[in-house]
Amino acid sequence: MTQDEGLLEDVVRQVMAYERYQHLAQGLIRALAQQELAKGRSSREAVKAVRSKLHQVAASYLERPIDYAAWLERLRSLPTERTHPEVKVFCLEMMRLHASTRERLPYLEAFYQQTLAPVGQIHSLLDLASGLNPLAMPWLPLAEGARIVAWEIYADMVAFLNHFFVHLNLAGQAEQRDLTSAVPEEPFQVVFLLKAIPCLEQLDKSLGRRLLETLQAEYLLVSFPTFSLGGRGKGMRVNYARHFEELVADKPWTIWRYDFPTELAFLIRKGRPGS
Repeated sequence: MTQDEGLLEDVVRQVMAYERYQHLAQGLIRALAQQELAKGRSSREAVKAVRSKLHQVAASYLERPIDYAAWLERLRSLPTERTHPEVKVFCLEMMRLHASTRERLPYLEAFYQQTLAPVGQIHSLLDLASGLNPLAMPWLPLAEGARIVAWEIYADMVAFLNHFFVHLNLAGQAEQRDLTSAVPEEPFQVVFLLKAIPCLEQLDKSLGRRLLETLQAEYLLVSFPTFSLGGRGKGMRVNYARHFEELVADKPWTIWRYDFPTELAFLIRKGRPGS
C-alpha cells in the first residue's frame, strides 16, 4: 500500500468510526475522501469535509440512529397482510423517523392516488435512494406478485427493508447501492426518484439529467422538496420547477405535474423500455 493509499484508507476509517456513517456505502465514502485529498487537504480536513457532505446528502434526514432491532421485533408481531390496519399504523410510525417520508405523511394517500393514476396497477417498481419510502407499500396500487427493488446507501436500512418485504410476502429486494457509481440498467414499469435529485446533484451535478435520460422505465415519478429541513421555502417550488424543465427540455415525453404542500412531483411517461 502506498502512502497515498494509506492516507485514503485512514480517512475512510475515521469517517466510518462515527455512528452516523458506519452503515453508509463504503464506496461513496471512499470516493468523497479521494476528492477531498486530491484538493491537497490534510487527513483531518478531509474527514471534516467528507462528514459535512454526508450530513448534507444523507445523515441530516435521520435525527437519530434507528433502533432496527426494536422495530424488527414489532414487525414480527404484525399480520402479514399488506393493507391490514395494524401494518399501516406501523408503517406510518416508522416513516416518521426519516425526514423525507415524514413530510409526505399528511398527504400520503393523496400523493400516490394522484401521481400514479395514469399508471394503473404496478407490476414492477424500482425505488431509488429509497430511504424508508418502501414502507409506503400498503398505499401503492401493486399488482399481485409485483416485483419491487429498492436502492439505498444505508446497509442497516437495507437489511430492515428486506425483512419487511419478507414479512409481508412481497416480491421485494433492497440493495445497498450508490447511484454515483452505478446507474440501473434493468427495465422497470415504474421508477421512483423522490426528492433525490437535489441530494444526488450535490455529489455529481450531471447525475440528475443522466438518470432521467438513461433509466429504463415506462413511468418515472420524480419529486422535489419545496421546503428545507429547517422549514424555509426560499422559492424552492419555483426554482425546482425551473430546474426540472431544464432537465427534460426537448424530451419527447408526456409529463404530469402535481403540487403538494411540501413537495413538487412530476410523472414522466417515457414509454415502454426499448420502444
